[in-house]
This record gives sequence, structure tokens and C-alpha cells, in this order.
Amino acid sequence: MDFTTPGGERIRRSAETEDKTQAQELHDKLKAESWRIAKLGERPKRTWDEAAYRWLMESQHKKSHLEDVAKIRWLQQFFKGKFIDDLTRDVIAKVGELKLKETSPATANRLLALIRAILRKAALDWEWIDRPPVIKLYREAKRRVRYLTPEQANALLRELPEHLADMVRFSLATGLRQANVTGLEWSQVDIARRVAWIHGDQAKAGKPIHVTLNATAVEMLTKQIGKHPKVVFTFKGKPVVEVNTKAWRKALQRAGIENFRWHDLRHTWASWLTQQGVPLNVIQEMGAWESADMVRRYAHLAPEQFSQHAQVVDVLLNGTFSAQQ
Repeated sequence: MDFTTPGGERIRRSAETEDKTQAQELHDKLKAESWRIAKLGERPKRTWDEAAYRWLMESQHKKSHLEDVAKIRWLQQFFKGKFIDDLTRDVIAKVGELKLKETSPATANRLLALIRAILRKAALDWEWIDRPPVIKLYREAKRRVRYLTPEQANALLRELPEHLADMVRFSLATGLRQANVTGLEWSQVDIARRVAWIHGDQAKAGKPIHVTLNATAVEMLTKQIGKHPKVVFTFKGKPVVEVNTKAWRKALQRAGIENFRWHDLRHTWASWLTQQGVPLNVIQEMGAWESADMVRRYAHLAPEQFSQHAQVVDVLLNGTFSAQQ
């Protein structure tokens, strides 16, 4: 195809088809569109592919960048080549329903949230469309806090291979997330001062985390000295990358523990602290939770702690009644 726009720009490109009739139709369509853009001030029609590509280019710094790539790859089977003007609420809802059939509401919501974010960018920042469609998310059931009792934790530790048992003990001692344990390097540890630290670009909230090491954590770290020059936790001389392995799942089965993920070790750590009377604001700081709401889910595990505060009213009421008598 070869033509010149009203603004003097030469368009010369392949129609990407061997059918002469189809090529001519595309030629005429693009030429007419360029005229409307130049003479009537119409916006050029943009495709989902253009929007998704620009989103990925502008969000490469995001921690979720690779997750976005995977989601967009899945969405291409539905949106490839479609104009973003045609991605109505109904069209997007049908895709959400298909995702919901194969995943949980939370997973489907993350996909819908990505579509919504891209289309909002297209409308508000890039000015490709007038307004983004309204995208309704699914209701998510609030998950129960899953944690182990000390007896269950010890049963699990007995069933795990040594390298995983060490990592589980360290996780229960520090409350660190899986990625921060598997990625921990010796440069982030000071055993003499009993501290470790997670860099901001390694933390979920994007802020550095100071880790106070208790005796158990120090013991597990000391045990790893000399196994690898850079990474703390290894297996057969190589860094541990994946922990949700067959060995992990089989150990859970032998220990009689069901519906338990590695991340629930962090819940276990926080639950144990709460049950021992550690204030929620301290747990929030130790666990590097950005929001207090994330820690309030453990509040029901501290009845004795709240009972002490509730007794303040007893003193006031009893003093009032005594004065009246």
C-alpha cells in the first residue's frame, strides 16, 4: 500500500495479505481514516495490541511486570486486533466469566483489574478513548487465617528433608515471605549483631525490612555457613528456587496437615506472636505490613490481651457503684 495523507505523510507498508481485494479494502480504509483524522479531528482508532504494548513498556519497573505479561498473553486470544473502543463492559465481562470458570474470584479479579488499568490509561493519560468502560469485579470471600499449632509445626519439621526443615524453621522464626527466604544472601546478614535486612526492591511494599534474628534464626543461619559463597539456603550446593515441591507436599500429608501453603508459615508466625500478647502495631512493624488492616485479621487470636483492657471498665463501674452506696 502506498498513499499520502492530507498532512503530507507518506504511508507505505504491507497489507500483510496475498488477497488483492482485501489489500485494496485495507488501503481504502486507512486512507479514509487518515482523511477523517486530518480534516475532522477524529482520533485514530487504536487496538488492544497497541494499548497492551504501551502499558508493558511503561510499567517495566513494576514488580508485577512479568505477571502482567502472562495475563496479557492469555487475553490475546480474545482481544487480539480488536479496537479498544469495542471493548465494552459486556465484552470484558464475558472474558471475566471464562476466567472465573477455571480460577478463583480473586484471580479473575486481578485479570479484570489489569484490563481496567490499561483502559483507564488509554482514556485519561493517552487520550485514545473518551472514557473507560465500567468493569465490575467479583465478590471475594474473606479467607480464614491458616496457621499451625506448635505441635503441628514440629510434626511437619520431622517429616521434611533437612534443607526444607531449616528454611521452615527460619521462616517461623522471622515471618519473612518465601521470596525473601529463598533469595536471602550472606551480604544481607550480620550474625554477630543478630540482624538481617531485606532491600526495598526485594520487599512487597517496596520498603527495606529490618529483621531481628532470634536464637532459632541465628542457629539456622549458622548451620548454612560454608555451603554457598553468596546465597544462604541451598540444596546440594545450589540455591533453592522452588519450595512448593513434591517433598513439601508429601511431608504435609505425612504430618496430617491439609490446606496449608508455604505462605501460611508467615501467618503462623504472626498468629503465635499475637497469642503471646505482642501488640498488633508491633507485629505490623516486624512483619513490614504496609496497612494495619492486614494485621487486624489476627486480632481474634488475642482474647487475653483485650480482656486486660476490657477490665478497665470494671474498675470504673465498681468505683461508681461503691460511691453511690
